[in-house]
Amino acid sequence: MGVSGSGKSTVGQLLAQRLGWIFAEGDEDHSRENVEKMRSGVPLDAADREPWLRRLRERISGWLEAERSAVLACSALTSAARETLRVDPDRVRFVHLAGSRETLAERLEQRRGHFMPLGLLDDQLATLEPPEPHEALEVDIEHDPESTVDEICHRLGLE
Repeated sequence: MGVSGSGKSTVGQLLAQRLGWIFAEGDEDHSRENVEKMRSGVPLDAADREPWLRRLRERISGWLEAERSAVLACSALTSAARETLRVDPDRVRFVHLAGSRETLAERLEQRRGHFMPLGLLDDQLATLEPPEPHEALEVDIEHDPESTVDEICHRLGLE
């Protein structure tokens, strides 16, 4: 979880690959309307996010029912969003990829082919309700993605 530019997709793919788990990109579950809204620089509101979060919850439930392990890259910026996604508190864990605004902006400026413009970063940072330590593992993104994955695996006991 984290704001745009935090490395959710890159780190998530590397983590899933290392662990032999499924990787899913939460952005793929956004409606066409949501994507166009964000592409136009208009932030999503809670009503926009609600059906998207329901779809992600269904995916998580399916993986749990099938006893499959997965990494889902998704913003989950608010406590309410995380609560929606926490289908099973014993089996669903959150990792918050956190970094400075400067690092996030630099990454967004370098990114090509994504619908999320740099202009929405400040809105996402304002929307972000940083998780409490019991709610998510916070990992600093100032390191390279491989080191970030190393830290996640170590801190979650997945080595």
